[in-house]
Amino acid sequence: MNTSTRVAIITGASQGIGAGLVQGYRNLGYAVVANSRHIGESDDPMVLTVAGDISAPGVGQRIVDAAMQRFGRVDTVVNNAGIFIAKPFTEYTDADYEAITGVNTRGFFEVTRSALKVMQAGGHIVTISTSLVDQASSKAPSALASLTKGGLNAATKALAVEYAGRGIRANSVALGVISTPMHDPSTHEALASLNPMERLGHVDDAVDAVLYLEQAGFVTGDIVHVDGGQSAGR
Repeated sequence: MNTSTRVAIITGASQGIGAGLVQGYRNLGYAVVANSRHIGESDDPMVLTVAGDISAPGVGQRIVDAAMQRFGRVDTVVNNAGIFIAKPFTEYTDADYEAITGVNTRGFFEVTRSALKVMQAGGHIVTISTSLVDQASSKAPSALASLTKGGLNAATKALAVEYAGRGIRANSVALGVISTPMHDPSTHEALASLNPMERLGHVDDAVDAVLYLEQAGFVTGDIVHVDGGQSAGR
């Protein structure tokens, strides 16, 4: 394998935004290591699929090991996998807590830690977050999302400072509601009302923001909002 080809690891890559990111990075000429709990093999020899639950100990390291074995390098990690459960705070269960923190926090921690050990100058960590961290809404009570994603925004800034001397950047993309299969069409009108543009975002809106950051070499420690103005107020 030609180790001059840049390599991106993308979690939550089997559908929706993750699948869009796989294609987006391939269009940039990257090889891709695509992970999700259940993901089939790809017909593209430059896309390596690695099935596994990133909330489970050791899976993050296994993904990075597979990337190194197949492609010989890791240049970018897109921490796209995430769980969002909107509930009144007192109705969250212990199982909700374990599921959300497992994927959103432990998954980020293990994949990112493993990747940073092998990443060279020019590397990039991108994490998908939510605008609800900055602009909470009574229509979408989601304190556990804010607990985890707010922490990831803070970690993004910390990593940007810590690794700047190695030429490695870290950024987050804080999303509003994106139209994906996880949202029932019957909820679209209500969800669209959360932002002043009064529409749902598209998968391409999220992908475009990540790819912008990938190519913006002087941007690090930033939280880019892709939310139809939701974070600005309503």
